[in-house]
Amino acid sequence: MKFTEGYWEKNERANASYAMQAFTAEAIPGGMRIVSPFREINDRGGALDVGTITTEFTSIRKDIISVRSYHYEGYVKGEPRYELNEDPQETEVEITDSEAVMKAGRMTVRVDLKDFKITYEADGKVLTNIGFRNLGYMQYDRATLTKFPEPNYMAAQYQPYMVTELSLAPGECVYGLGERFTAFVKNGQVVDIWNEDGGTASQISYKNIPFYVTSKHYGVFVDHSDHVSFEVASEKVENVGFSVKGEEIRYHIIYGDDIKGVIENYTDLTGKPALPPAWSFGLWLSTSFTTNYDEETTNSFIQGMADRDIPLSVFHFDCFWM
Repeated sequence: MKFTEGYWEKNERANASYAMQAFTAEAIPGGMRIVSPFREINDRGGALDVGTITTEFTSIRKDIISVRSYHYEGYVKGEPRYELNEDPQETEVEITDSEAVMKAGRMTVRVDLKDFKITYEADGKVLTNIGFRNLGYMQYDRATLTKFPEPNYMAAQYQPYMVTELSLAPGECVYGLGERFTAFVKNGQVVDIWNEDGGTASQISYKNIPFYVTSKHYGVFVDHSDHVSFEVASEKVENVGFSVKGEEIRYHIIYGDDIKGVIENYTDLTGKPALPPAWSFGLWLSTSFTTNYDEETTNSFIQGMADRDIPLSVFHFDCFWM
């Protein structure tokens, strides 16, 4: 979902507040936490009337960094959550005047406390980062007015969103996001994660998954079962942005030695499918759109395969649209 008009201009329907500074950093059980105000605080008075985004980093499995950014915790979320196979990893946190660093196995989170920047690393290599105006809280549709009976006044209503944008390197390609009928490389696309009956020739799909992998051998799983909107090098060409409704956003940075390794670590976290029975891997034949058929017709199909020495495991009796 786009919250800007071009690179500089804000969307007139959005009141954007961005994390502008890592004001405090502290170690927490299993990781670390930073608090980021919506403007730089340089003196005591600067801390008045300013909102914040709090970000927590933990490691819930090997080669996975889990991130949770929130603006306000005291609200009823009411959302179903994915069951994850957690195996919390030991973390090592070091905080100095200039940076906060959390290490978990091969992975590192580095937060610049002077100039706001969050960098995700693995095996000493930078995977991706969050920088200037890449982490924000959006009040959307703020111009909508609602009338309240007591007292009798008009109040502006808005839908809160949390948005995160992760950097892309030049030439880095993005793949995934579930069943898609658009170009295989997702760069330049807007992808909305919401299952719909849209056919097989549009950007709408039946099996959406809020997970992508890149050619730099890391993946990002956005841990929300509700609508997730991705701007894949579209709103900003050097970022993958993703946004969700509400007051918090959760995601996992998943590393691997190659793309196969990323997928293995992702499915270790979310669960792997059961192996289908052996017969299901064979060739299937269907009546398809032949709806006016009888035993003689179907037997002729099966015999035709045998006559051509084509092995057949399954015959499917279709009623036009199965």
